[in-house]
Amino acid sequence: MIGFVFDLDGTAIDSMPAHDEAWRVLFDRHGHAFDETDFYRRTAGRTAADTIREYFGDMPAAELESRVREKEGVYRELFAPPRFREVPGFTVFVRAARDAGIAVGCATAGRADNIAFALENLGLEGFFDGVAGGHEVAHGKPAPDLFLLAARRMNVVPADCVVFEDAPLGIEGARRAGMLAVGLTTGVTAAELAGPHVVATMPDYRNVTPADIVALANARRTPARTGTD
Repeated sequence: MIGFVFDLDGTAIDSMPAHDEAWRVLFDRHGHAFDETDFYRRTAGRTAADTIREYFGDMPAAELESRVREKEGVYRELFAPPRFREVPGFTVFVRAARDAGIAVGCATAGRADNIAFALENLGLEGFFDGVAGGHEVAHGKPAPDLFLLAARRMNVVPADCVVFEDAPLGIEGARRAGMLAVGLTTGVTAAELAGPHVVATMPDYRNVTPADIVALANARRTPARTGTD
């Protein structure tokens, strides 16, 4: 069985601007300058805890947890309906994949509260065959942990999974997990999402079907024939 594994932020939901605003609020509250020039490229796909350590340094576990909760609370306030929106075509695409017999999973650096927030507003509570969140693994992306956990919960071997990702760190995590990937250019260019395991890049899901992705994945897996019969 083939499986599709979706990131959430920037891949299923158009949430990255709200996340950036929430980070700016957190930085301002705690007296740290926020430089957005390379923030996305350095942190997209990483857990909030890893991002806070990156910019604020090590701190006691209780303080770290408090800052993570503070930031994510601001994010959910900012991105709540009516601002909440999906990446165009996502729910139609993922439902079509499920109807076609493709296992569908979610692998996100987000925590349980953000996952629940996203799936509720997408109308997809209980929809996925396997969900893995950043609170459940020791290492966030680009480590393969999240993708491997999602695949295990989906009952699909990693080599049969296609990851949908919007961030270079996530694309690299898919490679380390032994999975093919599709890049969503919602935050960076196609060139920044390139890799030998990337079968396609696209701006959203409106002009592609699950069958298109399966065909691309199968073509990539099939070795080129050489010689003659």
